[in-house]
Amino acid sequence: MPESMPKITVVIPAYNIESLVEKCVTSVAEQDYPKDKLEIIVVDDGSTDSTGAICDELSSKYENVTALHKENGGSSSARNLGMKHATGDYIGFVDSDDYVDPRMYRVLAEAAVKFDADMVQISRDEISEDGTRLPDVVIPPTGIMGISSGEQLKKLLLHTGDASFCTKITRKSVFAEDLRFPEGELNEDFRLMIDVLPRVNKLIILPEQYYHVFYRLGSNSRKKAEDKDYFPSVFTDIVRNADVALDIVKEKYKNLVPIAERFGYYQRLDYLLHIPVSKMTKDNLFYMGVVKYVRKNILSIITNKYLTRKNKAYLCILAPAPRLVRSLHAAFRGL
Repeated sequence: MPESMPKITVVIPAYNIESLVEKCVTSVAEQDYPKDKLEIIVVDDGSTDSTGAICDELSSKYENVTALHKENGGSSSARNLGMKHATGDYIGFVDSDDYVDPRMYRVLAEAAVKFDADMVQISRDEISEDGTRLPDVVIPPTGIMGISSGEQLKKLLLHTGDASFCTKITRKSVFAEDLRFPEGELNEDFRLMIDVLPRVNKLIILPEQYYHVFYRLGSNSRKKAEDKDYFPSVFTDIVRNADVALDIVKEKYKNLVPIAERFGYYQRLDYLLHIPVSKMTKDNLFYMGVVKYVRKNILSIITNKYLTRKNKAYLCILAPAPRLVRSLHAAFRGL
């Protein structure tokens, strides 16, 4: 392997994940990549179980693993602390309930050097709690693909791209000192990604599915079926971030405005289809704002060529009386 290969820092936030964190960190520590070129920072985000102790044990076991400990502040704050301590040329992230293939960072680094790319993405698969393979959320390319930042933003707005930083390495200089994960929010990868992309010279997408997502019920954005009134904050965050994306598009990618508008309508539809009926009340100002936005833009929704007929139909049906429609639908399904 050439000496010119870049140093990579991998940041792993960990919170109360004692049963999975060792598998995750070990999968990164035992990469087919020089140890002196791979820095691993595990950030214990104020865990109350044995996660912190396991992180310390892993730091003692592997010379390139560092364990940091902080008060609980959420995944974004843990990632940001890791970034602060990162010394690599590129930065990657792994969620502590996921794991990676031993070849992942070597393949990513080789592509980064070959194509002089600010960002390189590996493909991913999804594994359920019982170990079965789930359908691909993002379809891998058939071969190596290089796209511009604008093309990647278009893919994200059409829900065909991968916004996760976990499947990527990104040149550290792209983040500079001012771009970090938003703290106290979910959908944080998308939020940071739309800020980062205008600074990225190109994105290389690789077909190998070397990042393994462990689909664990009960994690931040995954709803348990029995919690009928539980409403993850991710559904409000995706609406807010859609508006941020539209502002960025209007400023820097004007040709994508209709697609960004479609994205905002779709995210609001997602919100209206998931919010519990019990929370669809007039004193819920965010909910009322979503309803008013859909009603105000109903003509634009109908004429937007990037929305499917089904999307348009749902929005048109929900717009006049969303609570009534959702209540009737629930009664029809016997919920």
